[in-house]
Amino acid sequence: MHEWHRLRSHILMDAGELGSRHLSVCWIEVPPGASEKLHSHEEAEQVYVVVAGTGSMSAAGDTEQLAAGDLALIPPATDHEIANASDTPFAVVSVQSPAVAIEELFERQLAGKTAGYDEYNEDDEF
Repeated sequence: MHEWHRLRSHILMDAGELGSRHLSVCWIEVPPGASEKLHSHEEAEQVYVVVAGTGSMSAAGDTEQLAAGDLALIPPATDHEIANASDTPFAVVSVQSPAVAIEELFERQLAGKTAGYDEYNEDDEF
């Protein structure tokens, strides 16, 4: 499990695992009041499937409310973030294709923090 600004990510299938060449899958728990930092994946499509709670998905400047059973598709190179403004937990399964190694995502975030890239500050959320 990885934790970044209160979001908890559980890698279900990382790039290259279980014989998969084109998918990575992650379970993400977004506690009440938490959100991801706005980000994009240059080459990967991403699907979020809500498995518990309610939250919001912002993509390309548009924000939609999501609930259990909803699916959101994020095209490549599209800025997006998920957030939980409710008082109950919000959980999604994220699937990316082509596969994105989860460790690389966290390493990039940490590199930005330690090197001062992307105007990082402690109030930013991932």
